[in-house]
Amino acid sequence: MLLSDFDYDLPEALIAQAPLAEREASRMLLVDPRQQDICDRQFTDLTDLVDPGDLLVFNDTRVIPARLFGRKSTGGKVEVMVERVLDDNRLLAHLRASKAPKTGAEFILENKIECRMLGREQDLFVLGQGQGAWLDLLDRYGHMPLPPYIQRSDESSDRERYQTVYASNPGAVAAPTAGLHFDTAMLESLQQRGVACARLTLHVGAGTFQPVRGDDIDSHVMHPERIEVSQSLVDAIAQTRTRGGCVVAIGTTVVRSLETAAAGGKLAAFDGDSRLFIKPGYCFRVVDAMLTNFHLPRSTLLMLVSAFAGTELVRRAYAHAVAQQYRFFSYGDAMFIANRAVQELR
Repeated sequence: MLLSDFDYDLPEALIAQAPLAEREASRMLLVDPRQQDICDRQFTDLTDLVDPGDLLVFNDTRVIPARLFGRKSTGGKVEVMVERVLDDNRLLAHLRASKAPKTGAEFILENKIECRMLGREQDLFVLGQGQGAWLDLLDRYGHMPLPPYIQRSDESSDRERYQTVYASNPGAVAAPTAGLHFDTAMLESLQQRGVACARLTLHVGAGTFQPVRGDDIDSHVMHPERIEVSQSLVDAIAQTRTRGGCVVAIGTTVVRSLETAAAGGKLAAFDGDSRLFIKPGYCFRVVDAMLTNFHLPRSTLLMLVSAFAGTELVRRAYAHAVAQQYRFFSYGDAMFIANRAVQELR
């Protein structure tokens, strides 16, 4: 397939620039691949779409304040966008400056952090410092890394709203946005209905926003992302299968994590990097249903959703969402790709 097969027209006014006042107030487009049907719902209707015995899998990564501004020792401005914290003293980052710095170049970030460029890994820069743990310094001085399509500076409220309520494992530089719709009351309601919940970790990297280059998508190489799928989650999925329940992925990051862990043909615990590229034609091994947000045109995330629901149905669903003025992208509305018929839910 070609990159142009995943394009669509989106009015700029539909790109959500801020979250709604309440997390669960979003709209939700229900997509049923079996019936080739779509239906307008509210996010709170999710409790009607999952059954007791189903398993919802969440990504518990926590977004770190990964953007830093500063100056080179020579006086030029620099912007740092963290890709991954390597250890207490080193991180891997995208760097924006008038001229790419050489190894040994020094910076002062946020007028507080003195650091040095230690080397490069392809397009990324390794930055080191000796003032404490990078995660602590980022938490103290960093800015929340809002996506490039949000045309405003981060605000103090983004530290809470660009974060899931269950985030516990710091390391992401972009939010697993499907999870942003859940509040504590919604999670409790699901559990009271007998719906099981489990977690894994995928630390979303800044590369998630990088465009696919070239019209032949088969030549695209995914950026690596760190994934942890525990044995306890593998066991929970096996138990879900035994009782006849469905595995519901909360977000594309969960889909990618579970399918990576099953890449050997059987689901197993996994701890490492993934470059799995899910595109139409992929055979899913683990996931039965998916909650997701609306994704950028020509993006690998849109390709993943198209692989799961079917390219033509997704194209029709996106056209409907635009016509009905759904809110798009990170702070936008949701889509639930159902694994059961939806007639009774109209």
